[in-house]
Amino acid sequence: MEVVYEDNHIIIVNKTCREIVQGDKTGDTPLSEIVKEWLKAKYNKPGNVFIGVTHRLDRPVSGLVIFAKTSKALSRLNEMFRKGEVKKTYWAIVKNTPPQPQDTLVHYITRNEKNNKSTAHTTARSGGQRAELDYRLIATGDNYRLLEINLKTGRHHQIRCQLAKIGCPIKGDLKYGSERSNPDGGISLHARRVTFEHPVSHLPIDITAPVPDERLWQALTSQVDESK
Repeated sequence: MEVVYEDNHIIIVNKTCREIVQGDKTGDTPLSEIVKEWLKAKYNKPGNVFIGVTHRLDRPVSGLVIFAKTSKALSRLNEMFRKGEVKKTYWAIVKNTPPQPQDTLVHYITRNEKNNKSTAHTTARSGGQRAELDYRLIATGDNYRLLEINLKTGRHHQIRCQLAKIGCPIKGDLKYGSERSNPDGGISLHARRVTFEHPVSHLPIDITAPVPDERLWQALTSQVDESK
């Protein structure tokens, strides 16, 4: 487990694409429990350890996950996420070049619970939730492109279905139109950066997660000038 930030109230982990944030029907040990055991061992705690889940990442997605270590931090972070005060930046590897080098995408997303899949529509419809994100093209390889995405809303599979809608399915994402799976079973979507005001100290927090240690990720990200 890769911890990228920790203090008395929060802990931020760089998750792999194989981990689930919370328990599900697979019965696999969730990241929340792994974090609990890590804290228990680190601080030699004999009793139970409090860990609050503040948000989720889809299992095949890698990158930053914020957990609360206190109930005070959990309630405040939940409210911050609800208000959109936690800014999240993602990087995605896609096969096709997007229609514009940068753009704002607005769609209306409907969700099919049976197959756990969302659909992005260009016009409003009954049951559709408004979804908005900004993207920009930040690197180009021989066969793939690297996009930076800033989420404005947090809908089910939002980035995955919105990029698929513009003809840019994420590498490895069979559910949304990728031609083949990735060897590790994940998709090439990475929660790269989070910025927010600390829920207790109110100091600014700005954390960036290293990308997966894979050749394509390394080749594309080596082109990126993050000072821009």
